[in-house]
Amino acid sequence: MTIIRPERPGDEAAIRAVLIDAFPTDAEARLVDRLREAGNLSISLVAEGDDDEVLGHVAFSPVATATGIFGAGLAPLAVRGSRRRRGIGGSLISSGLSVCRDAGVGWVVVLGEPHYYGRFGFRPAPEVGLTDEYGGGDAFQIVELAPGSLPIGAGMVRYAPEFASLVD
Repeated sequence: MTIIRPERPGDEAAIRAVLIDAFPTDAEARLVDRLREAGNLSISLVAEGDDDEVLGHVAFSPVATATGIFGAGLAPLAVRGSRRRRGIGGSLISSGLSVCRDAGVGWVVVLGEPHYYGRFGFRPAPEVGLTDEYGGGDAFQIVELAPGSLPIGAGMVRYAPEFASLVD
């Protein structure tokens, strides 16, 4: 059985190991470390197996439009390679969106595969007049968590400055 819970002190090394296992470089692991150090790791959840092993991780950090409307960005999402295709990523996303909603976050963006994220209510952000600084096009998606909160026509959405480390 897998449980989803908030990151707690002492999880950092296990989260780093999951991220390194899930991605071809350690860039996402460094990103999460930088977000944590800067106080921009707003929501950090782990998926934990029966043996208390961390199997997956999802991070949410602040994003803002040029007009100063704040939301959250989902990134990165990671599941250990040996545990993929078992619903762990989906559970992390669903739980994370619920935690965001409970925390008063009105909307969340993600840069990812539209078919996958569409299952969670995400839709292309350009449809509501939003763009991202990475040229994601329709892979840049948004989900509304609180009715009436979408920043329609607000233009560019910027991620926390630590994301610049991914393009270094």
